Amino acid sequence: MPDPSSDPSATGPDLVPHLTNGELGRIFHEIGDMLEIKGELVFKTVAYHRAADVIERSPVDLVAAYRAGKPPRLAGVGPAISDKLDELARTGHLAFYDKLALEVPPGLVAILGIPGIGPKTVLQLHTELGIASVEDLQVAAQEGRLRTIRGLSGKTEAQILEGIARIETRSSRMLLDRAAELVDGLIATLEGTDGLVSLTPAGSFRRRRESIGDLDLLAETADGAAVIERFVGQPATESVIGQGTYKAAIRLRGGPQVDLMVVPPGERGTYAIHFTGSKEHNVRLRAMARDRGWSLSEKGFLRIGEDGEPLTGDAAELRTFATEAEAYAFVGLPYIEPELREDAGEFEAAEAGTLPALITLGDLRGDLHSHSEWSDGAFPIEVMAEAARRRGYAYQVLTDHTQSLAIARGLAPDRVEQERDIIAQLNARFAAEEAAGTAPPETPAEGFRLLHGCELEIRADGALDYDDDLLASFDLVVASVHVARRQSRDELTTRTLNGIRSPHVDVIAHPSGRKIGERDDLDLDWDLVFAEAARTGTVLEMNGSPPRLDLAVERARRAVSMGCLLSIDSDAHHTDELDYVGWGISQARRAWVTPADVINTRSRADLLAWVAGKPGRV
Repeated sequence: MPDPSSDPSATGPDLVPHLTNGELGRIFHEIGDMLEIKGELVFKTVAYHRAADVIERSPVDLVAAYRAGKPPRLAGVGPAISDKLDELARTGHLAFYDKLALEVPPGLVAILGIPGIGPKTVLQLHTELGIASVEDLQVAAQEGRLRTIRGLSGKTEAQILEGIARIETRSSRMLLDRAAELVDGLIATLEGTDGLVSLTPAGSFRRRRESIGDLDLLAETADGAAVIERFVGQPATESVIGQGTYKAAIRLRGGPQVDLMVVPPGERGTYAIHFTGSKEHNVRLRAMARDRGWSLSEKGFLRIGEDGEPLTGDAAELRTFATEAEAYAFVGLPYIEPELREDAGEFEAAEAGTLPALITLGDLRGDLHSHSEWSDGAFPIEVMAEAARRRGYAYQVLTDHTQSLAIARGLAPDRVEQERDIIAQLNARFAAEEAAGTAPPETPAEGFRLLHGCELEIRADGALDYDDDLLASFDLVVASVHVARRQSRDELTTRTLNGIRSPHVDVIAHPSGRKIGERDDLDLDWDLVFAEAARTGTVLEMNGSPPRLDLAVERARRAVSMGCLLSIDSDAHHTDELDYVGWGISQARRAWVTPADVINTRSRADLLAWVAGKPGRV
C-alpha cells in the first residue's frame, strides 16, 4: 500500500495520495492473491481479480470520481468492493488490506508471481519451511529442502529456480508498449531543440523485438551540443552514464539506459542502419561493402585499398547518404525493412529480388478477437463496437468467453442469446445510419458490422465448451486453452487439435498461451499443430497484446511456410487496447508475413464466405 507520508504525488493538507487506476488495480489484485493464499473460496478471490482488471482499465479517474461523490458503474464491482474503493480514494489506505497484510506476509504474494507456484504451495512453503520471501525460497531450493514437502521434488526445485531467474531477467526488460511510452516521452521532451532536423528510435525497439532492454535514439541535428545538453538534463534522468560531443547515455529514473547518437544533417542513412542493427545484419552488410572495396561504419562508406586499409590523403573518399535506401542501394541491395534485419535470410532474398511485401496496419479490414463487459472486458458491447467502427473497420468480432471459464465470467447459453439480440439491434442501427449518410466518416464503403463470436474454452478433458448447434450459430469462433496448462505434451496437443479439427472453430487464439517472461509456452507438437491447421483451414492467431505476442515470430514464419493462414488480432478488453493490433502487425512483419497470409485483410463478405466454406461446416 502507498505511504501518504512519503508519496511525492500526495496532495492536500492531509497528504492523501491520488492513486492512479493502475495502482488501485494492483491493490485489489494483491487482495485477491492474499485471499488465495489464505485458502478463501474461489468465487471471492476471482471477484477481486476481476474487479482489479476492470479498475485498471477504467477510462475514468476513479479517485477523482469517488472524491467528487460520483462513482461510476463498473462491471463486476459490487457494493463491497465499491466501498473499499471509496475508502482508498478518500484516505489512501484500506483497513481490509492492512488486516490481510498482517495475516499474509507480503513476500508470499511475491512468491505467487513465480510461474508454476499456486496459492496452496505458497502456504505449504510458509507453514512447513518458514519461507516468507522469494529470497528464502531461492535458498531453500538451492539447498534441496523443498523436496522434503510432500508433492515437491528435485524437478520442482529446478523449475522454481528457473522461474526466479526468469523474473529477475524480466525486471530488466520492457514489453513493447512500455518501451513505446518511454520513447514517445523522450521524443516529446527533445522536440523543438534548436537545430534538430529529425529524432527517431533505433536499436531493438525499431526492429520491434518482443522485449526491449535499452533504448536508442538518433538525432539528426545541426547543433549536437544543444540536443545532448537537453537530453542529459531532462527531469526523467536518474544518472548520466556518459556525455560527449556526438553521443550521450543516461539512465532514466526507475527505467532503462537510453543512448543518444548525434548525426550531421543529410548523413542519416548509414547511422540509422548501424544503430538499428541487428549486429548480425550489420556484420553481413559490412562484409558486402568490403567485397566492393569499401569499409562501412556508422559514418559512411570509406574507400579501401588493396591492403584492405582505408585510403588516405588525396585518395581518401567517404560516401554518406541521407537515407537508408540510398545506403543499401550503394551495395546493390533494395531497402530492407527494419523488422527483417536479423540475418535470417533477408540478404539472400534481397539479392534474389524476393523480399516480401510485408503486411501493414492499413491492410487490416477488421479484428477477430475482442471482449465486452459481458465477460471480462471493461466496456459495454456498444462502446466497443463504436470504437472499432471509428477505426475504419468493416467488422469487429465480439468474442466473449464461454461458460466454463468462471474467472472471466464466461457466458452460459442463455446469455449468448441475450448478447446476440443486442448485436442484432446495433447492426440494424449501423445499417440505418449508413443508408441515411449519418455514419462516422471513417466507415468504409461496405459499412461496418459487429459480428457475433465467442472465445471457446477447450476444457481440460479436451471437450469444447459449447455444443455444435450453439457453435454453428456464431458468425466466427475462436478457441483457446486457458486451464490445466501442466498436462503432458500429448494431452495439450490433443486438446489443441480437438479445437482445430472442429468444423465450427475458425481461429485458435494465442496458440502457445504464453505471457512473455511470466508464463511458459504450452508444450505442443508444433509441426503437428501447423499441419492440421493447414489441412483443416483453421486460422492461427498472432495476438497483439504486448504480454502475449503469440504466435511468436519463429512459429508464425514456420506456420506460414507449412500453408497456414493467420489472423492478427487485438484481444482487446478495453477500447484503448484495440490499438494492440499494431503490435501484432509488428511481429507479423518480423515473421515475413504478407497481406495474403492474413485472413482479416479480407472484406467482410469474403471473411464470412470463408467461414461458411470451412471444410465440414454445415
